[in-house]
Amino acid sequence: MRLTDADADLFFDLTWSLHCFVNHELRLIPDVHTREDYAALSAEDKSKVRSKIYSQPEFIDRYILANPDEISNEHLAIVKQWQHFVEGEFYIERFLKHHTIFISEDKVYGVLGLHQEIEQFYPKSHLPAYVKTVLLPFRRIIVYDGLMQGYNLFFGGGIKSSLKAAYMQAKQNGKIITALGEQQAKQNAAKTKIEQKDWSQEIEQLISIAKKLKGGNGQPMINSSAFSLVKASIDLASKALVDPSDFNGLLKDLKKVERAARKVEDTLYRMN
Repeated sequence: MRLTDADADLFFDLTWSLHCFVNHELRLIPDVHTREDYAALSAEDKSKVRSKIYSQPEFIDRYILANPDEISNEHLAIVKQWQHFVEGEFYIERFLKHHTIFISEDKVYGVLGLHQEIEQFYPKSHLPAYVKTVLLPFRRIIVYDGLMQGYNLFFGGGIKSSLKAAYMQAKQNGKIITALGEQQAKQNAAKTKIEQKDWSQEIEQLISIAKKLKGGNGQPMINSSAFSLVKASIDLASKALVDPSDFNGLLKDLKKVERAARKVEDTLYRMN
């Protein structure tokens, strides 16, 4: 859930180069002449420069044009992507294998740490955490910009449930944002090209088999209700295959499954 040391070093080299340039242009903090000078500043001083960059993002183009540290075109392209920054306040909702989940309003982001994993600053036991930061694209992923302000807040079950629901909805619909700018557009395009497996033959086989399932004729009572549950479940699966966007139709079939399941439950209770 963090960059490699080499990538983290590169990220900070580029960040401090940009910030040092803007500081020199605006003369915000005196006696800062090199990236090393800037890196040694307090987080408070760095925040002053950072706020100017993201309130006036044209500074990024000016930096690229000036290229004061003569960095490569490949690395200038990384800085260019920072024009697609996302600044704001976020809930850190959970830690996953490949990234940390940040939630802001209706958007869910997958974010990586830099030299350290984000969990080292906000332990799992303290989640959700409420923070203010800037998210930046870095090659094909999202990182935060190295400055993160936390708020000493505790949240009840309602907030936790709503954040979990936001995450689960984004996960289910493939809407966790894991790239910004051009890379986000490429990832979105790639998702639309993924070929979905055709389950129609298997569903037809299940329907054919289910038609043969019949209770009665001296069979245990549970058979009839269990077979009804099987058929209702296959109908739901068939509907999901044919028209997965038909929310009302899927909900209608789901209710049939629920009614069938209740009949199974009632039959089992009567067996006692």
